[in-house]
Amino acid sequence: MPLLRIAKSAEFLRNPRAADAAAGIKNLQQLIQLRWMAVIGQVFTIEVAHHSLRLTIPLHQMLMVVGCLAVFNVVSLLRLRTGVQVRNVELFLALLVDVAVLTTQLYLSGGTSNPFVFLYLLQIALGAILLRGAYIWSMVVITTVCFCVLATHHLPLELPQDLHQGLSSLYVIGLLVCFVLNAILVVVFITRISLNLRERDARLAAARRRRVEEEHIVRMGLLASGAAHELGTPLSTLAVILGDWQHDQELMGDEVLREDIEEMRTQVQRCKSIVSGILLSAGEARGEESAQTTVRTFVDALAEEWRTTRSIPAFSYRNDFGDDTPMVSDTTLKQMVFNVLDNARDASPQWVELLITRDDKAEVPALCITVNDAGPGFAPGMLDHLGEPYQSTKQRPGSGLGLYLVVNVARTLGGSVTARNRAPEGGAEVSIRLPLAAVAMPRGHRPV
Repeated sequence: MPLLRIAKSAEFLRNPRAADAAAGIKNLQQLIQLRWMAVIGQVFTIEVAHHSLRLTIPLHQMLMVVGCLAVFNVVSLLRLRTGVQVRNVELFLALLVDVAVLTTQLYLSGGTSNPFVFLYLLQIALGAILLRGAYIWSMVVITTVCFCVLATHHLPLELPQDLHQGLSSLYVIGLLVCFVLNAILVVVFITRISLNLRERDARLAAARRRRVEEEHIVRMGLLASGAAHELGTPLSTLAVILGDWQHDQELMGDEVLREDIEEMRTQVQRCKSIVSGILLSAGEARGEESAQTTVRTFVDALAEEWRTTRSIPAFSYRNDFGDDTPMVSDTTLKQMVFNVLDNARDASPQWVELLITRDDKAEVPALCITVNDAGPGFAPGMLDHLGEPYQSTKQRPGSGLGLYLVVNVARTLGGSVTARNRAPEGGAEVSIRLPLAAVAMPRGHRPV
C-alpha cells in the first residue's frame, strides 16, 4: 500500500552506501586515468633517458615493470565495469600498487638520487583525499619507509649532481619536470576527486532531507489513520440517528426539515467515504481489494467524480492517453490528482482544465497528468520551493500540505511534479509525470 511504500523508501534513504558507492566508482575511474598517464609517462621517460641522454639503465626490467602496471590497470578497468561498490580498502590497495611500481622504478634508476623521487608526494596527496582514518597515515608511513630504503638500496644512476649549473643541469631539469608533473596532476585529479566527494555529500544531504520529508508523510498518514478510526464511531451513530428520523412521520411531515435531514444524510455518507478512503490509503482497507481497471477508465471516472462532487462553472477535461493500458485503481493516486484539482479550483473558481496524455518518446513511457487554471499563478518564491511543506498563499492553519503530499507520492512512484505560470494567458500549470510501469498492470493480466 502507498504508506508502506513510503516507509520503505524512507528506510532506503537511511543507508548512505549508495552515495558512497557512486563516489568510490568515480574515484577509482580517476585513478585508472592517472595510471594510464603514468604508463605513458614512464615509457617516454625511459626512452628519453636511454636513447637521448645515453644513461645506463636496466631498460628491459623497467619496461617490464611498466607492462605489469598496464596489466593491473586493465584488470582495474574490468573491475570498474562490474559496477560493484568500491570500498576504502580497495582504493588503499590500488594506491599501494602505484607506490610499489614507483619504488621499483626508482630502485632501478638511482633511488633517492633520481629527481622523480618526489612523486611520492603525489601518492600521499591522493591518499589524503581518497582515504579515511588510519589508511591516510599508513600511506605516509609506507612512502617514508620506501624513501629510506631507496636511500641505501638502489642501482646506481650515472646522473651528475651539478646543481650549481641551474637549468643546464640534468638533475635540476628532472626536478623541474617532477615539480610540474606534481603540480598539474594535483590540480587536475584532486580537483576532480574533490568534486566527486562534494557530489557524494550533496546526495547524502538530499537523502537525509528526503528521509525527513517522507517520515513526516508517514507520521501524517498514521495521524490521519488514527483520526479516521476515531471518526468512524460518531459518524455511524449519526447515520443511525438520521435513519431513525427518516422513519419518524412527524418529522418527515415538515418539508423543510425533511430536506435538511436528506442533506445531512448525504454529508454524513460523504464523510464516511472520506474516512474509508483515508483508511484505504493507509493500508487498512478492511478486506477491500484494489479494483482492476484501465488507465483511460480510471482517469475518466476520476474526472467525472471530481466534476460531480465539486461546484465549478467550467471544467474542461480531455483524455489523449491513446491506446489503453491495464492498471490497478489506486485511491492514493486519485487523491493526489484531486489535491491538485482542488488547489486549482481554489485559485480559479470559474475554470479548471484537466489533460491526460501519454509520453512514449521518453526512455521510460509515462502517464502525464496536467492541471491548468486561470488564477493569479504561483509566486516566484513558491516555484523555487515546490514540494516543501506549508508553502501556500492561503491564510489557513495547516495549508500548503496538498502539493507537498502530491510531490512526495509522485516521487515514491518514481515520477515527478513540475509547476509553472502560464503565459501569456495567465494562470498556473501543474504537471504530474508517472512511469507507466508504476501504475500499469504487468503484462498477461487483464482487468476484470
